[in-house]
Amino acid sequence: MSFSTAPRAILFDLDGTLADTAPDLAAAVNRQRAERGLAPTPYEILRPTASHGARGMIGAAFGLQPEDDGFIALRDEFFIYYENAMMVHSSLFPGVGTLLDGLADAGVAWGIVTNKSARFTDPLVPMIGLDHAGCVISGDTTPHAKPHPAPLLEAARRIGVAPEQCWYVGDDLRDIQGGRAAGMTTVACQWGYNGATEPETWGADHLVATPEALLALVLASVDGITLAA
Repeated sequence: MSFSTAPRAILFDLDGTLADTAPDLAAAVNRQRAERGLAPTPYEILRPTASHGARGMIGAAFGLQPEDDGFIALRDEFFIYYENAMMVHSSLFPGVGTLLDGLADAGVAWGIVTNKSARFTDPLVPMIGLDHAGCVISGDTTPHAKPHPAPLLEAARRIGVAPEQCWYVGDDLRDIQGGRAAGMTTVACQWGYNGATEPETWGADHLVATPEALLALVLASVDGITLAA
């Protein structure tokens, strides 16, 4: 393994990478179905779409896309229901707390780059225990969302680390595309919502199965640079 890309900062996607928010996202869209006299959409169908927020949930539950009639009204209602119940069943993925503590002990900064809008990110991040992040970039912080590199580059600027010294970790193809476009080392995680959809084909620099495996990879990389110095 080459240690030439040892990170000074790790940037993370939020939904499906740090936080398991799918249960509350699914509850919001199934409330919409219930109010229309429809049976709930099975969770196993909704969960893989969680990284795509309202678009994914409404697409799976109602078969509508953003360009379809009725989508905007459903989306706006979904936002209200989700906003009012974001932290009923959501939690950090197992091992994430240990991962973040390990990064701090190793002197590696970390931050969040998500396509979730600040309307939801601002209250959710402290509620779920991530308010010690070095930066939080939401989907509407910059004029562009992932896979555009702008939010990732803004995160690097705010955290004070050059993009080439950052790693970006996510559970979706657009995370890897955005990280590569920003000139960062990319890591595809398999514990999230899209980790079972052939992430080895996404072109990520690293593929990790658990948060603990990611921490081991980071520490090995950092130690490799130290030993070579």
